[in-house]
Amino acid sequence: MLDPIVAFLGRIFRSIGRGFGILTAWAVWPFLAAHGWYRQRNWIIQVPIAAFVALMVVLYVYFIWQTQAWTGFDTHYIDSYKLSDRKLGAGQAVQAADNNANGAAPKTCQTSAVVDVTADLIDFNVNKNAWISSMLLYKLGFFGIDWDDTPFLDNKASFQRGVNQAIRRTSVELVDSLGRVRGTSGINADLQRARGNLQFDEGSWYFGVAPFGPKTPTPSYYRAAMNSLRKFNTDLGNCNATFDSRADNLIEFIDRITSDLGNTSDILAERSENHNYGWFDMRADDRFWFAYGQLYGYYGILSAAGADFSQVIAERNVGALWGDTMKQFQAALKIQPFMISNGREDGWIMPSHLATMGFYILRVRSNLVETRAVLGTR
Repeated sequence: MLDPIVAFLGRIFRSIGRGFGILTAWAVWPFLAAHGWYRQRNWIIQVPIAAFVALMVVLYVYFIWQTQAWTGFDTHYIDSYKLSDRKLGAGQAVQAADNNANGAAPKTCQTSAVVDVTADLIDFNVNKNAWISSMLLYKLGFFGIDWDDTPFLDNKASFQRGVNQAIRRTSVELVDSLGRVRGTSGINADLQRARGNLQFDEGSWYFGVAPFGPKTPTPSYYRAAMNSLRKFNTDLGNCNATFDSRADNLIEFIDRITSDLGNTSDILAERSENHNYGWFDMRADDRFWFAYGQLYGYYGILSAAGADFSQVIAERNVGALWGDTMKQFQAALKIQPFMISNGREDGWIMPSHLATMGFYILRVRSNLVETRAVLGTR
């Protein structure tokens, strides 16, 4: 009774084996042909080719290592700032213990936690880790195919771009409102430089074709932005710069972040609804890790804003709501699937990780909208 079934299964497995054999032979044939051609050349041709192949092997080993090693990644990174120990909001004067020669106590001011976290996120992206999007092999792609269109080696690049989205938005708000007294002071030059450098193209290498010629790579611009942010905070600590921690500035900041998260939620929803191919959606991982990186960045930045605007939060009695919002961020950052699937929401085999991430983003966004509403009431 079982012999026909066994024979049928045997034929299936043999067919699968032959298919894999044909596929392997097709993939290996160009290399075998190249090896045969190489052996027939003289050493004048062989040596440069061998050197080029060795260089490519080294570059690919380095590239693969950099895409897989996430140095400094920590979903609890904000704990190291000890924000609860800060007793004053950003920019408020602190009386120094020592007296100067005239007998008057020199003034210092509280630095900005938002600026500290933003600068450290840049450091995390381009110093502790290689900036993947501008690496030569990432730009070359997988045999000419954009890495974002493959399931390989692109998750870290998408995550970094998500973090960078939060950094860029924050730099704009620092220039336009937080780093100046609205209507009575000019734009801070360091913040202006930081914003300009952070708007630079995310994928520039040392050389480009549009326009053709040498270029300054992206990480150099971002490092310059980080240095400008740190200089602003040094000036702020010496009371030579301004951080306007008014309630309307915090409300506007929350509005901008809420809008940014709303855009990402729409992108996730569109991909989830129209391209739900399960594990075979090659762009699902890009969308997921970009959203994750954005939440990772905003979690630290908004936690820092809670310290910078501590007086406003206390006066408007939104401390509990602010804490709940940070818990929503923490819950979202716990979602770290090994393989991203964009299945149907009612599917029972392949999960819908994009829908799950979209759900958590909407929870965070809902809390921010509620916080903004309470802050807006007097």
